[in-house]
Amino acid sequence: MVFSLTACGGKNTDSSKSGKKIKIGMVTDVGGVNDGSFNQSAWEGLQRAQKELGVEVRYAESATDADYAPNIEAFIDEEYDLIICVGYMLADATKKAAEDNPNQKFAIIDDASIDLPNVTCLMFEQSQASYLVGLVAGKMTKTNTVGFVIGMVSQTMNEFGYGYLAGVKDANPDATILQFNANSFGSTETGKSAATTMITNGADVIFHAAGGTGLGVIEGCKDAGKWAIGVDSDQSPLAPENILTSAMKRVDNACFEISKAVKEGNVQSGLIIYDLKSEGVDIAPTTTNLPSDVLEYVKQAKQDIIDGKITVPKTQADFEAKYGDIYELD
Repeated sequence: MVFSLTACGGKNTDSSKSGKKIKIGMVTDVGGVNDGSFNQSAWEGLQRAQKELGVEVRYAESATDADYAPNIEAFIDEEYDLIICVGYMLADATKKAAEDNPNQKFAIIDDASIDLPNVTCLMFEQSQASYLVGLVAGKMTKTNTVGFVIGMVSQTMNEFGYGYLAGVKDANPDATILQFNANSFGSTETGKSAATTMITNGADVIFHAAGGTGLGVIEGCKDAGKWAIGVDSDQSPLAPENILTSAMKRVDNACFEISKAVKEGNVQSGLIIYDLKSEGVDIAPTTTNLPSDVLEYVKQAKQDIIDGKITVPKTQADFEAKYGDIYELD
């Protein structure tokens, strides 16, 4: 087990009348805190909470699935006020810990399966953001072939795929979409290999929803001079000349908001959903590589989703009802 509690330093500010400082811990999935997307965004939200709210924040990195339970237990032993578990892969460990420790508050990102009074499920309409970047890919491809690399197959991750393929097809019905399941969120080598293979087969735009594995996808696109589309955070700094945009999930905002709720003593259990309307998902603010007509096209689609004129599919049934059985990863 690799257990690493890394603190974010700063001014020690009392967070309650009793003088007790609020402590919030975060357990990453196997992608690690420097995955450039999901975990990193969550940590950035907690760093903001430390700076603006005066809470103490730490993270524990998980090298393998076996690390989830011990990392959670370490925060419980140190009497943290809230433990944030990043990703649906931590669902089983989170549920068991929550059942065994009913007075301990938990939050989990991208899982809605835990119905316990001490667990808050933070969910995102990732299909909406993926649809928007799918529109970008469909409009920007010159070869009529684009790619999609997923970190691991699950209901949550497939929402990325349904949204992306729907966007590509709505923007460019003639486009072919190459698809690959890396079966890992932490293998840059697999990501780069997948991108290289797709590029060899004609893809000139590749979207990844693969955490740390996606860093390899971006590297492969950069080396070949092709377009990449990032995920979760604005990944344009990783390859400014090659990243068109990113499908953003404001995990940072979600982590900040629940940290604030814990400090104020009004954290609620149950399900919280972030979507386009609530600015919980979106395309990245960096638009340097997007032509103005494509950007306007995407902005209009975004408004149409918010207004209910476009419904983005997020289930296999809804997707296949309109687009047929073209998604290969479910």
